[in-house]
Amino acid sequence: MSDRFTFPRSTPEVQGLASRAVEDFLDGIAAAQLELHSLMLVRHGHVVAEGWWAPYAPDRIHLLYSLSKSFTSTAVGLAVAEGRLRVDDRVVDFFPDALPATISDNLAAMQVRHLLCMGTGHVQDTVGHMTTDTDDDWIRGALGVPPEQAPGSVFTYNQGATFLLSAIVQKLTGQTLVDYLQPRLFAPLGIDRTYWQQNPQGINLGYIGFHTTTGAIARLGQLYLQRGRWAGKQLLPATWVDAASAHQIDSATPGTTPGEHQNSDWVQGYGYQFWRCRHDAYRGDGAFGQFCLIMPEQDAVLAITAGEDDMQAVLDQVWTHLLPAMVDGPLADDPVAHAQLADRLANLAFATVSGRATAPAADAALGRTYRFPLDQQPADDRAQPRITAATVLAEPDGWTLVLDDETESRRYRCGYGRWLDGRAVAVTPPGDASDATSGSGAWTADDTLTLHVKLVETPHSATFTCLFVDDMVELTTRWNVSFGPLKGPTLIGHCAD
Repeated sequence: MSDRFTFPRSTPEVQGLASRAVEDFLDGIAAAQLELHSLMLVRHGHVVAEGWWAPYAPDRIHLLYSLSKSFTSTAVGLAVAEGRLRVDDRVVDFFPDALPATISDNLAAMQVRHLLCMGTGHVQDTVGHMTTDTDDDWIRGALGVPPEQAPGSVFTYNQGATFLLSAIVQKLTGQTLVDYLQPRLFAPLGIDRTYWQQNPQGINLGYIGFHTTTGAIARLGQLYLQRGRWAGKQLLPATWVDAASAHQIDSATPGTTPGEHQNSDWVQGYGYQFWRCRHDAYRGDGAFGQFCLIMPEQDAVLAITAGEDDMQAVLDQVWTHLLPAMVDGPLADDPVAHAQLADRLANLAFATVSGRATAPAADAALGRTYRFPLDQQPADDRAQPRITAATVLAEPDGWTLVLDDETESRRYRCGYGRWLDGRAVAVTPPGDASDATSGSGAWTADDTLTLHVKLVETPHSATFTCLFVDDMVELTTRWNVSFGPLKGPTLIGHCAD
């Protein structure tokens, strides 16, 4: 099912933006080799440009990483509007049964506002202790790290702070964030494709884990651009929007140079789970290029999903090509330029793997299972499971790569000359949103099969290179983006036949 609300569409020129400027933005993204998955640009309440790089598509949800925080902030704002809490409420008062034996003065002074603006007084993120050292009691874990400084005195990007906001909303309402937001935000905005990961306590993570569509990101931005009004109703108090988007705390670290202040969008200040930007804009963002960029002076919103490490480079393309091209009144109609842009946006696509459909090694290599000793792989790598076996199956339109690890088997469909959709796990747990795949492959040498798999509901993709030699395979994996190494260990597998 698609999201019910539909923005009105318009040519860019009618809304005061040249189609050529959008093309220049796309050219800049391509020249800088930045991996965008989708974009939706809204000006004066009209979509003037939108596109998805195939195999990404409008109806696909996408993991937002820390852009999830802006939805969490919105839930807190709604709860404040309903009188359920105040931003100056003390955090310790919400969780009397999860407090450490000794409550420090700094912990006692911590308020909801400090969670919102990442000013808890901690000098390091509490997420490590919260998620690994507390027998799955994340609330106790987050509260168990003593703040070294007075709350409000120092900015530290702290995942634990946002998790506590989610836990507070659930404690007060008896609902998870996603359930609480359903009638108050998602339904009014027509957002019906959502998924939010939970912790072992059944609490939505808050700081990451939210999946939704590009259109939903744009709607959240438009709601904030309109200071909380939607379809004639005040869904979110304007005072909350003003506070959430304001400079609540300095995000620059000691020693930040004047040049960094001028050129970086990470040192302009932080609001309530939103970053301040240059050009009097603000944004929610998430790792690897997830953006909800709100430009009040231009009356514009830009939603982006991506798989890109260099997030500043993406924003720089916006500041260079889009923002200065937005003018107050409509421009003269330019049907040729608009037709060219529309055609380009409709045909955005990632290239499939280039090579041959078969190779001399194919008959001997395909359909056989190769097993990998576990001592080739680090045992403490939580990011990636250890591969125990691999099989490449020939299919009429490509291949299926089957990778077994210590707990499950994953199947990746890869088409020749096309993208083939699939699910990585044959039996997907209900509500699990991150196993959708789309793959492409080709023989890139007589003995080498290259398979590229996009986890299309996330920023991540992997290239698997299979070098077949006699009864062995050399398997290498390279990720586009990762919190760890991009290249996995080279694995040598032997045929199990």
